[in-house]
Amino acid sequence: MSKKKKHLVIIVNPKSGVERQKEIQNAVFDHLDHEQYTYEIIHTKYAKHGIELAAEAAKQGAYAVVAVGGDGSINDIIAGLSGTDTALAIIPKGSGNGMARTMHIPLNTAEAIQIINKGNLINMDVAFANGQAYISNAGVAFDALIAKKFARSEKRGFRVYSWLVTKHMWTYKEWKWEITIDGKRVDEKAFIVNVANGQQFGYNFKIAPTASYTDGLLDLVIVRSFPKILGGALVLRLIKGTITRSLFVKHYKGKEITISHPGLNLMQTDGDAHACDNKVTFTIKPGSQKVLVP
Repeated sequence: MSKKKKHLVIIVNPKSGVERQKEIQNAVFDHLDHEQYTYEIIHTKYAKHGIELAAEAAKQGAYAVVAVGGDGSINDIIAGLSGTDTALAIIPKGSGNGMARTMHIPLNTAEAIQIINKGNLINMDVAFANGQAYISNAGVAFDALIAKKFARSEKRGFRVYSWLVTKHMWTYKEWKWEITIDGKRVDEKAFIVNVANGQQFGYNFKIAPTASYTDGLLDLVIVRSFPKILGGALVLRLIKGTITRSLFVKHYKGKEITISHPGLNLMQTDGDAHACDNKVTFTIKPGSQKVLVP
């Protein structure tokens, strides 16, 4: 008696272009283990459509939903899979691919598919900002501004991201934030206030180099007000994974973190900028999402 195959729903953002869509189709056909899996490829048609598609896939009993894209695409899939038994898999096709890099999922499509074939499932933590799920990191200060500017840019990629960081770093005005970590109050005038589950923004810029998505804890990284002339040195620390050793950086771990400021109205979750209240509460659900990893 033949073993029943597991079904994959592969969700692709069509904005990635016709050639990339063909590449994904061909790679799945050539490299997926068809003895183990059946599959269907679905393209999103509008913003946040991935949430609906993932939820429907889980409802229909899919073994896994494969997010083809970057952290924003993965964020949508996670939201759709919340509270279900369906696993997440990733084929990195975004700009920065922060969570895929954190998970050591290859950026090469064929190699990413081999990870799916191996079927190594673990339970990962999912973080929440005012109840909105995210998996990599969220921020309310400079990184939220950059996420907003990057979203408006017609071009993508490392060079554009770096240019935006360099351009806006000099004019950004730090606020004094009210922060509470598991009931302990910490107030800081800060350039970056980031709450991480994964290790990086993307492009190997590691904002929380020791963060773990399986430890049941959030990592709070505060980059305090610093002389802007030292900006390059801090960027180098981000790349080397030594940012938390800087004298201008404070690092905490906790299960519930609140951040507030009267002027707060913008934040980013997994690189997507959106409006928020002047107080944001961050929580974590340990081991709440199955994911296929190396």
